Amino acid sequence: MYDGFYAVVTNLEGDVRDIININRRRWEIEENFRIMKTEFEAQPVFVRREDSIKAHFLTCYISLLVYRLLEKKLGEEFTCSEILKTLREMNMTLLSKDSGYIPSYKRTKLTDALHTAFGFRTDYEFISKADMRTIIKETKQKK
Repeated sequence: MYDGFYAVVTNLEGDVRDIININRRRWEIEENFRIMKTEFEAQPVFVRREDSIKAHFLTCYISLLVYRLLEKKLGEEFTCSEILKTLREMNMTLLSKDSGYIPSYKRTKLTDALHTAFGFRTDYEFISKADMRTIIKETKQKK
C-alpha cells in the first residue's frame, strides 16, 4: 500500500506543503556541496585558526555564488564542468608589446553564450592593447 512512498522526519514546524517543498529542493543544496568539493576542489582544507576557517568558507561561498549567477545568466544550459573548463581555457595571446591580443581558444556554443551575456567579443577579432584595457576596466565597474 505504501510502496514508492517514504516518510520525512523533521524538526521544522509549519504548513506540511511548505516542508515537503523544502525537502524536494534538498538536492540543490547537496549539488552545491558536490560542486564545491569536486569542481572547485575546496577540500582538503588544512586550516586551524577560526579566522582562516571563516575566510576559507567565505571564499568557497562567494565562488559558488558567482558560479550560480553565471549559470543563471547563461540560461542554465551548460554544466558546471563545461563552464569551468571553458573559462580556464579562454586564453588570449599577446602578439607583441606594441600590437595586441588574439584569441588562443576554440570558439564554441558556450564561448558564444558568454560573449552574448557580457556584451563583448574576444573570439574572432584582433584586440588592441587599448581595447583590452577598456574591456578589463568595464568589467570592474558597477552597473
